Amino acid sequence: MSAITEAGVVGAVDKELFIGGKWVPAKSGKTFEVQDPSTGTALCEVADAGAEDGMAALDAAVAAQAGWAAVAPRERGEILRRAYDKLIERRDELALLMTLEMGKPLAEAAGEITYAAEFFRWFAEEAVRIDGGYATAPNGVGRFLITKQPVGPTLLITPWNFPMAMGTRKIGPAVAAGCTMVIKPAAQTPLSMLALASILAEAGLPEGVLNVVTTTDAGGVMEPLIRDGRARKLSFTGSTAVGRKLLEQCAEKVLRTSMELGGNAPFLVFDDADLDAAVDGAMQAKMRNIGEACTAANRFYVQRGVAEEFSRRLTERMQALAMGRGTEEGVVVGPLIDEAAVNKVTALVKDATDRGARVLTGGATVDGPGHFYQATVLTDVPVDARMASEEIFGPVAPITPFDSEDEAIAKANDTEYGLVSYVFTNDVKRALRVSERLEAGMIGLNQGIVSNPAAPFGGIKQSGLGREGGTVGIEEFLETKYIAVSL
Repeated sequence: MSAITEAGVVGAVDKELFIGGKWVPAKSGKTFEVQDPSTGTALCEVADAGAEDGMAALDAAVAAQAGWAAVAPRERGEILRRAYDKLIERRDELALLMTLEMGKPLAEAAGEITYAAEFFRWFAEEAVRIDGGYATAPNGVGRFLITKQPVGPTLLITPWNFPMAMGTRKIGPAVAAGCTMVIKPAAQTPLSMLALASILAEAGLPEGVLNVVTTTDAGGVMEPLIRDGRARKLSFTGSTAVGRKLLEQCAEKVLRTSMELGGNAPFLVFDDADLDAAVDGAMQAKMRNIGEACTAANRFYVQRGVAEEFSRRLTERMQALAMGRGTEEGVVVGPLIDEAAVNKVTALVKDATDRGARVLTGGATVDGPGHFYQATVLTDVPVDARMASEEIFGPVAPITPFDSEDEAIAKANDTEYGLVSYVFTNDVKRALRVSERLEAGMIGLNQGIVSNPAAPFGGIKQSGLGREGGTVGIEEFLETKYIAVSL
């Protein structure tokens, strides 16, 4: 892509706050810089909201709630469907915008736009399927009328690693259910969300239903909104540490919460597995989004009989990956989001090698501009290595051999997290046994990708609360009301 094209997609994005259907500057006049992680240079500056701006956004959401809840479900769904069409029509320019601010290769960015759009199409169809119930009381005297209604104004906080899809996964069900929103995207990647706000406005979303605040002071802006009491729900995707703090804040007003938090996904390969499929799955589960995903395979446990062969094949595949700026043709490994991410990966790899792990490929940073780290495979990684308990969030695959099924399950479950696990085996009985015993909200059985808008996404233990997507995703934005009827 030429510099003119890149400048064009960045220049087309409104860079102010979107409050009450209007683009407005931060009341302080402050802005902050958005950087290209492949070069470390500035792309642009966007409005830097403060607490007063956040409160104005909540005011707008509260003012719009009653009118929006009264809009017919079909019309809410049609707005989402129109937004879906616009996302697909503009996929190439939105993908380039995402690559510039986040770093992932263009092909992956285009895939994320398609994935993000699917949440709008899915929840457009779910809007008209919100149901209730009617039943006779057990004593036959009265009747039970069960209905659903929007939970009310919601606060949405999204991460930088999937800047469009994590937005549509929350906005879609909120719109379908009839909830107004204040959304705060990550400071590293605000442009995708600002572009999405424009698209939803074009699709006919009424003023005040979606309000976007970009800020470098997440706590200073969002905590007052949580403690205000008028918002009735918080949906957050991010780290477990931040999630815990938000839960404490939500407890004061008993805000309904749904949270998709950290992961530490085990990837189990048994000796009866199809190794070609296992390596393909490993590449998907590890290298999707440069490894910067909560669903990324974080710990590879491979049965000893196939560990050497699996390691060899995975190493060959990782060595063949082209690294560079995401706009360059053929690039598969883009930059990490920032210098802090590179430093974390570097420290985790050093800790593992200091404890006896061997580097089969990679294991180092890359000289020059940008935040790059080589695609890496480690073997004989001890279970006490830091990366066995901490999210790597980078292109590093640590392999640890195991002997028995029970040992593999014990190692896989030895974590406070429980988002996703991957299992590769051709034994159907083992597949079911292991899947049932793994402590995770999602299982990838002989496949390396689990995310799908039509499936319930979420974890157990300290990986989160609630589910996004699927038929249950909209329930997170609905309250159930029971009406007792006397006859």
